[in-house]
Amino acid sequence: MRVDLRTVRLRLATPLRISRSVTTERDAVRLALGHGGLTGHGEVVSSLHLGLPTRRIHHELALLRPALERHQDPEQALAELCSGAAPFAPLPAGVLAAVEAALLDLVGKRAGEPVHRLLGRADPVAAVTARTIGIEPPARAAVQAARLADAGFTVIKIKAGSADPGLDLVRVRAVHEAAPGARLLLDPNGAWTPAEALRLLPGFAATGVEAVEQPIAPGDPDALAAVAERSPIPVIADEDAVDHEDACRLAGRVHGVNLKLAKCGGVHQVLRIAEALRGSGTELMLGCLVASSLGIAPAVHLADRARWLDLDGHLLLAHDPWQGIGGADGTVRTPDRAGLGVLPAPDPDPASDPDPASDPARPVPCGAR
Repeated sequence: MRVDLRTVRLRLATPLRISRSVTTERDAVRLALGHGGLTGHGEVVSSLHLGLPTRRIHHELALLRPALERHQDPEQALAELCSGAAPFAPLPAGVLAAVEAALLDLVGKRAGEPVHRLLGRADPVAAVTARTIGIEPPARAAVQAARLADAGFTVIKIKAGSADPGLDLVRVRAVHEAAPGARLLLDPNGAWTPAEALRLLPGFAATGVEAVEQPIAPGDPDALAAVAERSPIPVIADEDAVDHEDACRLAGRVHGVNLKLAKCGGVHQVLRIAEALRGSGTELMLGCLVASSLGIAPAVHLADRARWLDLDGHLLLAHDPWQGIGGADGTVRTPDRAGLGVLPAPDPDPASDPDPASDPARPVPCGAR
C-alpha cells in the first residue's frame, strides 16, 4: 500500500473551556493509504492530555510505515490489526484508531460498501448527537443554547467544574430556560470529590439534567461506582473508562461508559467493549475529541450501538476540512457512499492557513474533552 501523511491545523470557532484546560486548536495528522487506484483516509489528532503530541504521532506512523507499504492486502491488514497482531499492537490508541479508520475506508471502497455495512448494519445510521457548551458565563451559555435549539439540537452537554460550583448550576439553569425542550447532559471532567458530587448532583437533577459524565477525579473506579450507586441521575464513566479493561471493571457498577475511539483504540475495540457490557446494565455513550468530520466519521458508523452520542467535535471548528456526516442540525448521518463516506471540503482561503507539517514538533495548546 502507498502511505501518505499530511498535518493540518484545526482551529476552533471559539475556545472551549473545561475544568482542566482550554482548547483553541490542535493538529490533525491525516493518514492516506492507497491501493489499486483507491485511497482510504484516517485522522489522529494531537492531544497532550493523552500523551500524543504531533511529534510522537509522526514518529509512531514512521515506524509503522514500512509494514504498511509492504502489505498488499488491505483486508488482511485490517484483520491483523483487529486481532492485535504485530506491528499494530504497540501503537498508541489514537494512532491505532486512525490506521484502522483508513483501512476500513479503503476496504469499504474496494467492496463498494459503506463502513456500517461492513460492521453488520444494512441501513444507514442517523442519530441525535449532543452539542457541547463549555464553561461560559450563564448569559452567554443561554444565547448559545437558544441558537442550538433553533438549529435543531435536542441534546445539549454543559461543561462544569468552575471554581464556584454555584456558577455551574446557574449556567445549567440558564441553558434549561433558553432551550426548555432540550435534554441536558453534564460533564465536570472529574472536577469534584465524591462528597462534592453527592452534594451537588441533586441540584442539577432538579434542573433537568438527565446524566452526568465523570463527576469525580479519575483513578478510583470504586469511588466512582459508589457515587453512581447514590446519585439521583445516571453516572457515565469517561476518564475512568478508557479501554476494555476499564469498562469491564465498571460493568454493572455505573450507568454508562463514554467510549472515544481515540482513547480505546478504534471501532473494533468499541465493538469488543459493547459485547463485554451486554446485559450488565451499563450502557454506551460514544464521545469524541475535537476533530474533523474525517476523525468523527468512524464513530458515526457505530452510532446505533449507543444510548448517548456526543459526536460534535467537527461542529466546534472554524473550518472543517472534511464533510459528509452532517450534524449541524443535531443529527449525524452515515453518507450513502462507500467507505467512511466523507469527502474533502473546499478550503475557504488556503493561503491563510499554511500546512504546519513542516514543523510537526511545534507545541499545540490542546486539552482533552
